Amino acid sequence: MIHSKLIRNYFPGQAAIIALASAFVFSISAVAQQPADTSSNPIPSATQPSPSVQGNLSTPPKEGFWGRVNPFARKKWVNRQLDPVKGQLNELDEVNAKNAKDIKDVDARATAGIQKAQTTADSANQVATAAGQQAQQAGTIAGQASGKVDQLNGTVNGLDQYAEKNTLSITFHRGSTVLSADAKQQLDDLATKLNGHQGYLLEVEAHAPLTGSAGIQSSERLAEAVKRYLVVQHEIPVYRMHAVALGNAPIAATDTGDTKATPVKTSYVELRLMENSLAAQDGSTPRLSPSQTGAVQP
Repeated sequence: MIHSKLIRNYFPGQAAIIALASAFVFSISAVAQQPADTSSNPIPSATQPSPSVQGNLSTPPKEGFWGRVNPFARKKWVNRQLDPVKGQLNELDEVNAKNAKDIKDVDARATAGIQKAQTTADSANQVATAAGQQAQQAGTIAGQASGKVDQLNGTVNGLDQYAEKNTLSITFHRGSTVLSADAKQQLDDLATKLNGHQGYLLEVEAHAPLTGSAGIQSSERLAEAVKRYLVVQHEIPVYRMHAVALGNAPIAATDTGDTKATPVKTSYVELRLMENSLAAQDGSTPRLSPSQTGAVQP
């Protein structure tokens, strides 16, 4: 009875099984105490138990005599019960470890990808900055080139633009083509100032009071005398002198209020110094003294 209470108290799950086993044992004992009936049922041999008893008693219990839970083998039983759980826990640990490793690998690859993308973006930014600087430099150069082109166009367009700077009048005696001492001095002063100068031309206009072809021939001789002196004495290039013989053609009025032409009364040659400042060597203009300039004497 004491054992039954202990079993019911500490092992309530196995109480029913133990009770059934006890009832079976007591039933066997009761059957054995009844008188034998030799006429109907033979008495079984004492050494040969009944098949039902033999089947129940021949199979050893899985957990010992006390049932499925052996109090003396509790640790072993607990370990056997925990082995599957431990196996599942080990599998879970392995899965967690694998997941942690996979997460770490993914994080490492993501970090490497982010760093690579950042490096690529920085390189692209540097390339874009360099391209912007080059574009700015190209724009500056293009602006400078455009300015140079405009300047060159202005230079080309101004190459044939000459402006009158000074005038000089050389007079002759009537009917004579010989240069006087004063005329030679004037031409000497002009040639001296033109020495080494570039970008100039001399317009030579010859006038004579004679009419018709006689006046034209006379004015041609006057212009040739002036040109010859400048070429021979001062080596003025011929291509820089452009002469025209006007004979006794009337002279246009120089006064603003006077529109009437003045007739020619004396023989003279008028020289006009024309300069192109773009073609000048030093940009300076040879200036003549006041005594070398003057209006045409009628």
